[in-house]
Amino acid sequence: MDVRGHNQEAWDRQVEGGNEWTVPVGPDVIEAARRGEWTVLLTETKPVPRDWFPEMRGADVLCLASGGGQQAPIFVAAGANVTVLDNSPKQLAQDRLVAERESLDIKTVQGDMRDLSAFADGSFDLVFHPVSNLFVPEVRPVWAEAFRVLRKGGSLLAGFLNPAVYIFDLDLADTTGELRVKYELPYAAVTSLSEDELRGQVERGEPLEFSHTLEDQIGGQTEAGFLIVGLYEDHHRDDPIAAHMPTYVATRAIKP
Repeated sequence: MDVRGHNQEAWDRQVEGGNEWTVPVGPDVIEAARRGEWTVLLTETKPVPRDWFPEMRGADVLCLASGGGQQAPIFVAAGANVTVLDNSPKQLAQDRLVAERESLDIKTVQGDMRDLSAFADGSFDLVFHPVSNLFVPEVRPVWAEAFRVLRKGGSLLAGFLNPAVYIFDLDLADTTGELRVKYELPYAAVTSLSEDELRGQVERGEPLEFSHTLEDQIGGQTEAGFLIVGLYEDHHRDDPIAAHMPTYVATRAIKP
């Protein structure tokens, strides 16, 4: 099936439904960023350490699969030149909404996170990639393309899910709090779900998800040529699994 097309429409619906990751930042956040007071998230609760970022004033930044009017406007207010690439037109529209409201210059590009052919080699100083690669079947092309479009010495900041969360029956965990192993890894909605489950998810317009091994998430970055120089874990706020284990990983990687 056309996973990219389905997930594009699904995330457009998430915007319409007010998903928290589609709600743009307010004017107070932008004003604080202009004063140099800002934080952003790669995962769900822990702010990214400020020393993970380069000097933002004048930096060329790619917010990769990072639409929604949350990170990109903050970076622009902090002085960066920012391009946002996202698969969802309505997520990109949220960035344009903030840009117009706050007189910010944000370039938006609709596209696939695995294909950055719209950008020349060495175009950016920073690629900021919050949790989103669970919506594509393959992650290694994401790392290879991020490496290509970064300048020497540039940084890739990435957030992703701990793949272990996908072994559990999440419907049962959400309703009873009981954790029961249901799936083998790697998980892929198009093959791990029964035909009825997949049909139901598609008919409800829910995004289709894919787990990726840590070998692909972390080893894939080093295979692409990156040096990983920072890592932290994080937890979902409201998830039975998060009471027992970290559910997110964030990494800082440098192009040598």
